[in-house]
Amino acid sequence: MHKEDAVIEVSRLREELNRHNYLYYVLARPEISDREFDRMMERLLALETEFPDLVTPDSPSVRVGGQITREFPVVRHTEPMLSLSNTYSGEEVEEFFRRVQRLLPGEAAEEVKFVAELKFDGVAVSLLYRDGLLVRGATRGDGRRGDDITPNLRTVGTVPLRLSGHGGEDGAFLEGEVEVRGEVFMRRDAFLRLNEGRPEEEQFANPRNATAGTLKLQDSREVARRSMMFVAYYLRGDAFEGLRHMERLGRLEDAGFFTGGQYRLCGGMEDIRAFIDEWADRRAELPYEIDGIVLKLDDSRYWQELGATSKSPRWAIAYKYPAEQAETVIRDVVFQVGRLGTITPVAELVPVSLAGTTVSRSTLHNFDEIRRLDVRIGDHVVIEKSGEIIPKVIRVLDAKRADGSRPIEVPHTCPSCGTRLERRDEEVNWYCPNEEGCKAQQRARILHFASRNAMDIKSLGKALVEQLVARGLVTDSGDLYALTKEVLAGLDRMGERSAANLLDALDASKRQPYERVLFALGIRHVGIATARELALAYPSIGKLSEAGSEELAAVADIGPVIAGSIREYFSSPRTTRLLEKLRDAGLHFEAEAPAGLVNRNFEGMSVLFTGTLERHTRQQAAALVEERGGREVKSISRKTDLLVVGRDAGSKLQKARKLDVKVVTEEDFEKML
Repeated sequence: MHKEDAVIEVSRLREELNRHNYLYYVLARPEISDREFDRMMERLLALETEFPDLVTPDSPSVRVGGQITREFPVVRHTEPMLSLSNTYSGEEVEEFFRRVQRLLPGEAAEEVKFVAELKFDGVAVSLLYRDGLLVRGATRGDGRRGDDITPNLRTVGTVPLRLSGHGGEDGAFLEGEVEVRGEVFMRRDAFLRLNEGRPEEEQFANPRNATAGTLKLQDSREVARRSMMFVAYYLRGDAFEGLRHMERLGRLEDAGFFTGGQYRLCGGMEDIRAFIDEWADRRAELPYEIDGIVLKLDDSRYWQELGATSKSPRWAIAYKYPAEQAETVIRDVVFQVGRLGTITPVAELVPVSLAGTTVSRSTLHNFDEIRRLDVRIGDHVVIEKSGEIIPKVIRVLDAKRADGSRPIEVPHTCPSCGTRLERRDEEVNWYCPNEEGCKAQQRARILHFASRNAMDIKSLGKALVEQLVARGLVTDSGDLYALTKEVLAGLDRMGERSAANLLDALDASKRQPYERVLFALGIRHVGIATARELALAYPSIGKLSEAGSEELAAVADIGPVIAGSIREYFSSPRTTRLLEKLRDAGLHFEAEAPAGLVNRNFEGMSVLFTGTLERHTRQQAAALVEERGGREVKSISRKTDLLVVGRDAGSKLQKARKLDVKVVTEEDFEKML
């Protein structure tokens, strides 16, 4: 393609991608499928790789993430990011209303109005735009200084990268500096996908914790994969000083921001109470978590006059809904065995309605938690589901404890196979060490292997896996590929059509890429992101299985703990037998070379970039190396093969010279490509 044609095509793709991004995230009215969106994005990335000078900071391609951030610079907020005073009492909300009313001058006090908004349960951040372009995103931090996490925030779908074409006829968003504050959060469905397939001990407790952890990840590509959102609730800029808060929210929506939409102008306590009560009943309907409502004085002219305490503004308050709780009785405790052998105590409860669902089971996490709560079989307990997807026991009602209540003892043997349990080092959890013979572990490993983020074997559910393992038809994931229609015909509720569907799904899973196979193996501590890093560093399972602990620990985001678990996994005879079955079945044990590969000029090379590159972004340069058989590394060592130096190179250049690492300019790098 000629460059003139590429300019037109890139412009068209960006416009379409931005429009569909807005329709999907902000308006929740998608017009195309995810696959169609992905195809457009892939086309844009290909053109930007071919014509790197067409890349701009506001390109939708930025949302896929890229560079690794080793540390987040600290930035100072122009105006302190204060937190709101919280209250759980309707009386205190009314006291706040009357107090603000008393502090306002005559006419303003008589016509005082507040904006009631939903309180999203997320992580507060600040976005800084300069002449309409996003230039910085930062966490709240201590209120005065926060961490610059711009690369991560660029990946969030509801964060506009450029505000051109929005914001009203006066162009207020397009001139000078504008600050937008809000909350990054994770929808419930995205949270469930994130936890799916993770070992029990590595699962996030709730969407807010997952969001906070994600924003601090060093790999913005992994941040992009976690599908977070941003809700805007505060607008600051010289052009908006005279606007009321309701008007500011409208301007934010005009500029392409998601505000949640569910806000209301309230003229008195009756309106405020109605809003609080309405969303107390309706919040379970929302696809994301809210933990209360926020009240802000609508007339922003008095914000500065009312001022703030050292922590909170005096013109706003947060009312938090009490955690949704229910009382029930623990009838029994059973012990589940995870794919890594982890023993998890689960309370079987007298069924009770909580947050719109009937709850009959609740995790007790581990035996340290049981001791902390002093919970026993037969106890009356309070369970909670506030911000938690999985209900949990929060306290025992000691006054109702029956004489016949029984302590929960740590089992000595595995409830599935009878093997004596072990406790590793000083870990909280107990484990069944019988990796090969424990049917519970077999079932859990197979279900992980078949899960959506792994091999995505549709039609292979829990009930079917239990049958297959119980009858001895499969002992590991490799046995799945030896199943036939004749074997499946003997199973309960398995008709000819169901058998055909399962075999088709197994056949389709053979096309899953190498990195998905690595994740599906279920190596301890190796999640989806780590599997991708390993696939880049070791493009075949043979190379990965031969890598030493020290070499593995040098890979980005691996470290000695994960390196140790990888070595332990590949040294097991069970793993050797499993890999033979999977290899015979035709699974991908090597990374596929990209289509249209020009050469393998960087085969096996470890390449580090430093300084500012003029012709490529770091993401593009790293992709070019990886396409040609090499890999990008993030720190310099004697094992680094090449250092590519851009403008304003720092200490890495000096260290490279000391270690005798080959150093080239970006021009030299171009020639090597």
